[in-house]
Parts: sequence; structure tokens; C-alpha cells
Amino acid sequence: MNYISIQNIDSLDKWVKQALKIKKKPLKNKKLGKNKTLGMLFFNSSLRTRLSTQKAALNLGMNVMVMNFTSEGWTLEFEDGAIMNSGASEHIKEAAAVVSQYCDIVAIRAFAGLVDKEKDNAEIVLSGFLKYATVPVVNMESATGHPLQSLADAITMAEHKTKHRPKVVLTWAPHPKALPQAVPNSFVEMMQLQDANFVITHPEGYELNPEITKDSKIEYDQDKAFENADFIYAKNWSNYKEYGQITNSDPNWTVTADKMKLTNNAKFMHCLPVRRNVIVTDEVIDSENSIVIEQANNRTYAAQLVLQKILENGK
Repeated sequence: MNYISIQNIDSLDKWVKQALKIKKKPLKNKKLGKNKTLGMLFFNSSLRTRLSTQKAALNLGMNVMVMNFTSEGWTLEFEDGAIMNSGASEHIKEAAAVVSQYCDIVAIRAFAGLVDKEKDNAEIVLSGFLKYATVPVVNMESATGHPLQSLADAITMAEHKTKHRPKVVLTWAPHPKALPQAVPNSFVEMMQLQDANFVITHPEGYELNPEITKDSKIEYDQDKAFENADFIYAKNWSNYKEYGQITNSDPNWTVTADKMKLTNNAKFMHCLPVRRNVIVTDEVIDSENSIVIEQANNRTYAAQLVLQKILENGK
């Protein structure tokens, strides 16, 4: 069993309920991971993903090994048949095989390069480990998806569920750096499994991959999208058509208290880290309706559920 995409979940409702049970008794299955090792390989930086996944593994009694390829590992080659007479020192064939001997589960974090759309969509790093590793693989954020985050988002929304069919808005917001589409992609895929009035709002030209958004509703007027919303999820992403480019930095898309007044007393969500007073104003993120810290806490139980299912599957 691998956990690569939110699509690997057979029943989101059941998984969320299981995660909430884990949250109440996180050490209940402390013996499940005894003598098992999680290897966490980072090709990009991390805070919540690293700490929450490590905490989840420890809650299950697992050993944890962490390696940062940004500063520690050999540069890897991923192309089959490559003549390795220049930069890369080791091929993914050997690296994945060796890591598989040391670990019972390997978790990978590798961001989009935001230069070559085709290369990013091919998920070269994640795909390389899926192809050559002989143990289960977990996606800790790849070029196109962040399924641990979206599972945590689903858990958080369930804890704040409304009596009515909720309106959930994913809103683009400005950012000084070009960011990938991984988090919004997985959030969209997660929301497509929910019974909700789901709306994506962003400037024209900032459409996500249509193969992911499919028939999800898109509204280019942010104020209109916010009307009567129960959840506002803010996130920047760079242009998908003009790939990796910043073609809009309009500050009018920042989530403000006035915009939140258009909602149905909505909860504010963001995956963190967040650029204050760029993505969202202090007044909003520091308000009682901000649940970003709860989201971050639920990252542990999302990861723990995934690891638990993999361990149980391997029995």
C-alpha cells in the first residue's frame, strides 16, 4: 500500500472518522510500529510535514530516520540509461533499493521545479521511488500534490462541520514568490469527495490544471465567491498556463476582515507557512475564526492514520 494521492483513499468519510478516533487516543497503537522504521527523505525544506509525520511515527512506536538531500545526500540521477559523467553521483535504482533495505516505509518530499511543466507533472522523484523502492511509499508533498495536507484539512473541517451543506471557498491570494500548485490541487481533489458547495476563486488566467479541477465551480469575482461561505481556504499558486510565472500580484486578493464579513461567519484556513498581510491580514489570521493552528495539529493524525493503515496492510 502506498499513499501518493488523496485518490488512494477508499472512503474519505471513514478515514476522517478513524483519524478523529486516533486523535482521542494517539498512543493506542503504540506497539503496531515496534521494530519498524520510517525513512523520511527531504528534497525540499519542511516544518509541519517533517515534525508531524515524525510525531505520528513515534506515536505508533516506529523508529525514524531523516535525510535531507538538500545538504546531505548524493545528487540523484532519475533517467534510465543515463550516462552519468557529469553532475549526479548515484542513480535512483541503487538509492531506492538501498533505502528499502533500511526502512519499512519511505516518505518523500520533493517540490515542483516550476520551470518545466511536463517534467513536474511526471513527478520524477516520487515516480522514481515508486518504481524502484521495494517498500511502501508515502507522499509528503510532491510536484503536483500534498495528500497529507488535504487529509488534515478534511479532518479539520469535520471538526467544524455545519448543520447545513457547507459552502467552501478556495481562494487564490498574492505572494512575492512563485509557488507550486500541489496544495490547491490536493484540496480540490479532496473537496470533490465531499458533499459541499465548493467554489474556486482566482484572477482570470490563474486556472489550475483542468484535469484536476474538472467541473468544479470557478468564480473570478472574489467578493461574490465569499458570499455566505462557511470555510475560506486561502492559498497562492503560480500561473499554470504561463507555467511557474507570477502574472498577477494584485493586493486586492488579500483576505481581509471586510471580505470575511461577506461570509457566513466563515472559518479561515491556510496550510502554513503564511505571509501575513500579503495572503491574509493579521486581523483575520489572529481572529477566533482562524483555525490554521488546528489544521497544523491535525497533520499528525492524518500522517498517523496513513502510517497505521500501511503497517496494518503489511501484517
